[in-house]
Amino acid sequence: MEDDKKIALEERASFRKPYSDSNVTFEILLQTPEFVAIDKPPGYHVHQPEDPRHRASRDLICLNNLRNQLDTYLYPVHRLDVGTEGVLVFALTKEAATGLSYQFQNREVKKTYFAIARGWAKDEGIVDVPLDLDSTGEPAESLTRYRTHQRVELPFEIGKRHKSARYSLIEAQPETGRFHQIRRHMARLAHPLVGDSVHGDSHHNKYFRHVLGEPGLWLKAKVVEFLNPVTGEPVRIESGWTPRWDRIFNRLGFEKPGAPP
Repeated sequence: MEDDKKIALEERASFRKPYSDSNVTFEILLQTPEFVAIDKPPGYHVHQPEDPRHRASRDLICLNNLRNQLDTYLYPVHRLDVGTEGVLVFALTKEAATGLSYQFQNREVKKTYFAIARGWAKDEGIVDVPLDLDSTGEPAESLTRYRTHQRVELPFEIGKRHKSARYSLIEAQPETGRFHQIRRHMARLAHPLVGDSVHGDSHHNKYFRHVLGEPGLWLKAKVVEFLNPVTGEPVRIESGWTPRWDRIFNRLGFEKPGAPP
């Protein structure tokens, strides 16, 4: 009993200490009394990976760094892959956490991503292919809508399959939130995302990394829309294009897309 009390006191005391010694400061896209949204950079975990074999430095955990930055407690309500950048939302109260989690889990949140995919994707399409849950391995309903904004072709061979290199800039809206959903669904269409080391094409990944000097996954959570879980007001949060994306648009010849509708 005494040990339980001691642990509880230590946990409460820890909330008053810095959550990380990191000097990372995230860009705040929107903050209200109910939630805060940041522009997550690529390379950061939302929270510590559950698998103990893949523990990450606390300096690379959004939850730890943002708690330290804002000096307040935070509630994760959704996640982005470590390589994905863009809009990431945390609740600031238990009530907001419950409401936001419900919206994310029940397909009431509209999420718009942009990505660079290998090959020339169709103008638009729907991928309705079940994906195995990372928690149980059981197949679960998974649906992604996409449309292609632009296509480019580079007049030289990458790998040995084609005499030219083709890429598509796609906009994707996942209606479900499965692990690596957009990445897995686009790979099923033979249009894997550039920089995807798990489901992607190593030849094109190496070209971006070594020749263009632009490593990493090319997937961005551009816009997230939901209802304020307390007031019911509509909320739209957009992440701007970063220098990394500006450079790759210029290198490949893509025109920078405007704000999604």
